[in-house]
Amino acid sequence: MDESDRRIVILGKTGVGKSSVANTIFGEEVFNINDTANSETSKCQAETRSVNGRSITLIDTPGFFDTNTPAEGLKSEIIRCIIECAPGPHAFLILLKVEKFTEQEMAVISTIDEYFSEEVFKYATVLFTHGDDLKKGQTVEEYFHQNQHASDLLKKCGGRCHVIDNKYWENNQQDEYRSNQFQVEELLKTIDEMVKANEGRCYTNEMLQAVEEEIQQEEEVLIKQSSGTLCDDPSTPRGVLFLCVLCGCA
Repeated sequence: MDESDRRIVILGKTGVGKSSVANTIFGEEVFNINDTANSETSKCQAETRSVNGRSITLIDTPGFFDTNTPAEGLKSEIIRCIIECAPGPHAFLILLKVEKFTEQEMAVISTIDEYFSEEVFKYATVLFTHGDDLKKGQTVEEYFHQNQHASDLLKKCGGRCHVIDNKYWENNQQDEYRSNQFQVEELLKTIDEMVKANEGRCYTNEMLQAVEEEIQQEEEVLIKQSSGTLCDDPSTPRGVLFLCVLCGCA
C-alpha cells in the first residue's frame, strides 16, 4: 500500500454531521445523510476515493448517544469495523458542532477515551462542523479557547483542529478560511504531519484487540456475578473479589 494512503475514522455524537463531512471530504455524495435528529448510520461504513490524487478511506461510524443503538452494541460495532480496517486507521476525526460545549460533548470525549484509551488522542484531530456559526472573522482556535473543556481537548490532540461547514461553505470564493476546499486541504496536511510525528504508525489492531479483551472480561465478570459463580471461580482477580466483599456478595 502507498505510504500516502490514509485510513480515517470519523467519530461524534448523533446529528453532528459525520456522513456529510465524509461527503465533503470526498467531494461527492457517497454516504447517506439524514436531516432529522436520528442517526442515518447504524453500522460502520468504509469507502475509498481519490482525493487530490491520493487514496483516502473514510470510516463513518454510528453516532454516540443514538437512542436507536445501545451503548454496548455501538462499542462492539465501532471496534469490529476498525479491526477489519487492517492494519488500522492513521487518524481519527473527532467531530463537534460550533456551539456551546455541554456535558454531552464532554461525555463524547470520555466515551472515546473509554473505547480506545488515552492513546487514541495521539492519532486524533478535532473537526468542528457548522462553521458558519462562528462570528465574522473568528477562527476556530479563537472559538476553542473560550471554553476550558474544549481547550483541554485541543491539548490532548496536540493542538490539531479544523472547521468545516457542509451547507454554507461549499462554493465560498470570497473568504479562503470559510471554504470547504481550503479546509479539507489543510485537514489532510495536518493528518500527514500527525502521521509523520507518529513515525508512520497507525492505531494498530493490537491496541483495539486489547480494548476488546477488556470488554469481554467485563462481560464475563457481569455474567459470573449474575449467576453467583464469581466468588467461587479461582480465576477471578483479587480486586474483583474485594469488590464482592464490599458489595456483600461474598
